[in-house]
Amino acid sequence: MSRIIASAILFTLFMLPTSSHAADRLEKIQKNNELRVCIWPGYFAISYRNPRTGELEGIDIDMAHEFAKYLKVNLKFVDSSFGKIKENMTNDACDISMHGVGVREDRKPFMDFSEPHLISGIYAVSMRSNPTIRHWEDIDQDGHIVVVQKGTYMEPVMRDYLKKAELSVVDSFKAREQEVEAGRADVFMTDFPYGRRMASLTTWAHLMEPNKTLAPTPYAYAVPKGEPAWLAKVNEFLQAVKKDGRLAASAKKHGLSPIVAK
Repeated sequence: MSRIIASAILFTLFMLPTSSHAADRLEKIQKNNELRVCIWPGYFAISYRNPRTGELEGIDIDMAHEFAKYLKVNLKFVDSSFGKIKENMTNDACDISMHGVGVREDRKPFMDFSEPHLISGIYAVSMRSNPTIRHWEDIDQDGHIVVVQKGTYMEPVMRDYLKKAELSVVDSFKAREQEVEAGRADVFMTDFPYGRRMASLTTWAHLMEPNKTLAPTPYAYAVPKGEPAWLAKVNEFLQAVKKDGRLAASAKKHGLSPIVAK
């Protein structure tokens, strides 16, 4: 019995710092009068720094401003990336990552996720001038080369999906479009926001989607691991903007209505 009591006491002591830290983040944010939000400023319609104006725009920029208002604190953006997200969720670089973070199993040991606010499947981008690829069904044919970025969820999905076309894996998101534009590949795989960026900002890109959504992935906000009180506050905010229409209005403004999570 004494061993059981001792084990229970040790377990309770072990858990106290985590629970305390979880409860303290909101208190710290309010004390400092600052919400630190990590973003990837290259994510069109999500968290994009417009090169013409230098201003940030996108659905998650709008939601970050709304969240800061919700908490009644000032807002500070911290430039980050998907490559840095694990590091920034464990080194206290920011309080939350708001740049359309895909909910993936390999990220879960390093962060917790809010409920989703967007859901995107895989889309394809080819050259408008490509005579052999006009529709999604044209992609998986002999002689075609399909590009994906290494480390994205598109890589394993397309390895399994393609039966005839050849898969090419590149190291950066920019290299995908460069391969297609240079004629070394026929099509690259991306999500809806980035595909829409290509279709909107270039004269050569042709955006395609399958008849049935392929590999739908929820996008959410990421917070440091093991802080349930803070996560609950984030979800409380998300439920509010979904209910009162602010999320839907921002999605419409940025052309993302087709992928809003209900």
